[in-house]
Amino acid sequence: MITKMKIENCLIPDVKLITNIEYPDTRGSFIESYKESIYTKLGINYKFVQDNLVYSKQNVLRGLHYQDKHPQGKLISVLYGEIFDVAVDINKDSRTYLKWVGKRLSRNNLSQLFIPPGYAHGYCVLSDFAIVMYKCTEYYYPDEQKGVIWNDNNISIDWPISKPILSDKDKKLPLLDRL
Repeated sequence: MITKMKIENCLIPDVKLITNIEYPDTRGSFIESYKESIYTKLGINYKFVQDNLVYSKQNVLRGLHYQDKHPQGKLISVLYGEIFDVAVDINKDSRTYLKWVGKRLSRNNLSQLFIPPGYAHGYCVLSDFAIVMYKCTEYYYPDEQKGVIWNDNNISIDWPISKPILSDKDKKLPLLDRL
């Protein structure tokens, strides 16, 4: 099958927005959500080792998370609902340090966001609920997980919600300049 998927560089060139193609017929539809050979040709040449599936209610904000010693690249897809997905460049040596990319991902727009290793990641749920699937280039190590508070003024993310529902852990995340 020849794909007609679209890939677009974001404000941070290493972060990519991918739009998949849906093939509907009388039975329903088919979407090829990942094929290594195609993604490699698109410049996403990573081995994915873990898939995560998350269910969240409206206004839940997860993040901004990252791992230092085993950084995770992520390919985020929405199976149901809509989210606002964010990648933040936290590499102090980068020319895009403290820049962020935010994209609306949904089942309807068939978009995925690829975030390479070394970025902080988070998202908020815009629909009544959302089911989010993401592939990771590294395993999750609970003891290594770090984060930055969602409303850090050094980053100034323009979140589309004002009163997020946060986990107790995410409420206590530090400002970036306190890491």
